[in-house]
Amino acid sequence: MYKLFTAFLATILFIFSSSAQDKKPYSRKGEYFFFWGYNRSEYANSDIRFKGIGYDFTLYNATAKDLPIAFSPGVYFDITKLSIPQYNIRYGYFFSDHWSISIGSDHMKYVMDDNQTLEVSGHISAQVSDPAIVVNPEYVGDFNHTPKLVRPEDFLHYEHTDGFNYLHVELDRYDRIWKAKNNIQGVDWLVGVGAGTLIPRTDSHLFSIGRNNHFNFAGYGVSLKTGLRFDLSRRFFLQTDVKGGFTRLNHVHTTGRDSDSAQQSIWFGEFYGALGYKFGKNRVK
Repeated sequence: MYKLFTAFLATILFIFSSSAQDKKPYSRKGEYFFFWGYNRSEYANSDIRFKGIGYDFTLYNATAKDLPIAFSPGVYFDITKLSIPQYNIRYGYFFSDHWSISIGSDHMKYVMDDNQTLEVSGHISAQVSDPAIVVNPEYVGDFNHTPKLVRPEDFLHYEHTDGFNYLHVELDRYDRIWKAKNNIQGVDWLVGVGAGTLIPRTDSHLFSIGRNNHFNFAGYGVSLKTGLRFDLSRRFFLQTDVKGGFTRLNHVHTTGRDSDSAQQSIWFGEFYGALGYKFGKNRVK
């Protein structure tokens, strides 16, 4: 995938470099835009703290991955199923030639790896939660960085697959690096910062009890990004961005009971490609 993207980018830059000129700057002030695309994401190891009646413990350095959906026309081109894969949606406005403000959502998916051995610290009673859950004696006691095999059937299965939703505002800076002689096609380099909230839907089973929980405002996130925007016509563009960020989830649903919850910080990296539409003022000075 990386080689394909590099070849595509090199081709685009060659085409525009051969026809570039610098006579008339492009103006975007007053332009609106919308895009929809799909992403892949990666996650740093994360500590997860679980709290409830009869227990308070932390799992250290849990590993996780995303959950991409294999390409299928029946999914990616069916308007009723567009939101099943890991998608990005954004709506924005250029308040100057170089700066835009936008709001959107990155629908990522986060799946903690099952059957990994992790260090555990804290306390777990023989019975936890309300109504009581009987805990496998292997996981009962006081622990101090004690290695434990985290089995999904009787300890923990944990994922944000519906998903790890980062709803945020972004402030982006655009600079045109190539343009065609017709002043319509062009390439912009962009950088941006973002901040917002995390609204996961967490599928979690703790000590064998759980469910696919409802959406909730679980915490906050901040991010940085850089990318390229390819103007294909007066209305359509392609955009590819690389984004990295930090998220803090202060209240994650686990068993589905109000007394049980988790806390977690997640560093993420993300790459996405999107097809966009621009409207409003779109002109050359």
